[in-house]
Amino acid sequence: MHENEKLITANHTSTWPGSINSARIVIGRQSHCVNARQSITSSKSNMDTSGIIPDIIDDKPKARVTVTYPSGAQVDVGKELTPTQVKDQPTVSWDAEAGALYTLLMVDPDAPSRSDPTMREVLHWAVINIPGNNVANGQVLAEYVGAGPAQGSGLHRYVFFVFKQNDKITSDKFISKTTLEGRLNVKIRDYVAKYNFGIPVAGNFFQAQYDDSVPAIRAQLGK
Repeated sequence: MHENEKLITANHTSTWPGSINSARIVIGRQSHCVNARQSITSSKSNMDTSGIIPDIIDDKPKARVTVTYPSGAQVDVGKELTPTQVKDQPTVSWDAEAGALYTLLMVDPDAPSRSDPTMREVLHWAVINIPGNNVANGQVLAEYVGAGPAQGSGLHRYVFFVFKQNDKITSDKFISKTTLEGRLNVKIRDYVAKYNFGIPVAGNFFQAQYDDSVPAIRAQLGK
C-alpha cells in the first residue's frame, strides 16, 4: 500500500468464517471490495433459492469457485449456459491453502428432470488429492462429461463443489468419459460422510437445457 492511500474503517458483520467486524478498506478500492463481497453473498443466496441447499448438501460453500470453459463461457451462480458451451473440460480455481489437498466434484441433481430426479445425482466429474488448486495434478476418479439433458426435460442444475481433505485419499476407482457406469445416483452427502469433509470451501453452478450438441454427448456415453 502506498503511503498516500487513505483508509477508512467500516463496521461489518458477517457469518463467514475468518471474517472480522472491523474492515480496513482502501478508499480508492472500496467499490471493488464491496462488489466482491456482494458477489460472494449473491452466490450463497442463489444456492438457497435454486434449491441446491438442501437438495444436494446442507451447508453453503464458503466461497465461489471460478469455472471457465475453453469456449469462453464462465459459470456464474445459476446463469444459463448451453451444452455446446460446456462440452469440454473447464479450468477451475479457488483460494487454496499451501500444502492442502482438495476434492473437486461436479454433479447434476436433476436427471432425468428436476420434477422427477430419480437419478439424483449424476456424477459429471470427480478429482481427488488435488494439491492446492492444481486440478491437473489431482487424481481423476471420473473423467469430465459435459451437460447432456434430455430433450424436453427443461433446465438442469450443474453444480461444482470443492472440499478440503483431511488426508490423502486412497482409491483405485476410475470412470471413463465413455460410460455412465458408476455415475448415476451418486450423492455428494455420501462423499462428505465417507471422507469426513467439512463445509465446502467453494462452490458454483450453472443451468443448461437441451441443444443440438446433446446427442453426441449421449452417444459418447452409450445412450
